[in-house]
Amino acid sequence: MANSVRELSESEQQARRETEQRLQARMKEIRHKILVLSGKGGVGKSTVAANLAVALADEGHIVGLLDVDVHGPSIPTLMALEGATIKPGGEYLLPIRARDRLWVMSMGFLLKSRRDAVIWRGPLKYRLIQQFLSDVAWGALDYLIIDSPPGTGDEPLSVVQLVGHSAAAVIVTTPQELAISDVRRCVTFCSECKLPVAGILENMSGYACPQCGTVVNVFGSGGGQKLAQEMNVPFLGQIPLDPRIVSLGDCGKAFVSEDAATQSTKAFREIVANIKRQVVEQQGPEIAVSNDHEALVS
Repeated sequence: MANSVRELSESEQQARRETEQRLQARMKEIRHKILVLSGKGGVGKSTVAANLAVALADEGHIVGLLDVDVHGPSIPTLMALEGATIKPGGEYLLPIRARDRLWVMSMGFLLKSRRDAVIWRGPLKYRLIQQFLSDVAWGALDYLIIDSPPGTGDEPLSVVQLVGHSAAAVIVTTPQELAISDVRRCVTFCSECKLPVAGILENMSGYACPQCGTVVNVFGSGGGQKLAQEMNVPFLGQIPLDPRIVSLGDCGKAFVSEDAATQSTKAFREIVANIKRQVVEQQGPEIAVSNDHEALVS
């Protein structure tokens, strides 16, 4: 019976080796990689990823934001980049500048229309994520924030396999038990993949009244902290639900920089500090990157 597994030709093997070399070279230029995960959709994961990237850039760090949600890319909307298209930079792809010190790459930039549906199986998604990591001219970065789709499927698994164990996971949940159950599996996924967990973040932790500031626990509160204790991972903090987070996100504005006085923003700033502390403990101290980054990706 003939072997159903086709052996790679010499040229194909060489192409794989070259891709792997480019990937390793790219990853060495990036000091910290943070994979933002959630066990369940609708918990505000992409909003957290976008605002984390903006907060780090506002602090003076050079940041890349990579959206690997192939089927539902939301980062272009959250970063006011809908309609943007990728420009080739010689043999590489150039990320799109969102603001000072922040560059973005997303599947959304490859679609002709926001109505287009991507109907791909695992191998195609793996190759796209591989290209985003190895063939995008990120340059030297302090942080690469990777926004992954919900669950523990092809996309997060592909990122872990490609980036290796030099990354850390920030896991987003909401307080109710339905979300907590899925996030528990997400923590297990990280453990089995040997991906360090920087911590669990509880989003929509109560409703912050925009008039009086009173927080009402619409979805409950404390589930994320209890889960962190149960799974023996750090707890990063709680973000109250604020209607302005939604309205600003729909306009492509980051609440962390647009609405600095709210309880949600103050809570998120503390969470960013906690993430940085955990990541530095796991991956080593921050090292200033080259000032020629802007020239490289412009």
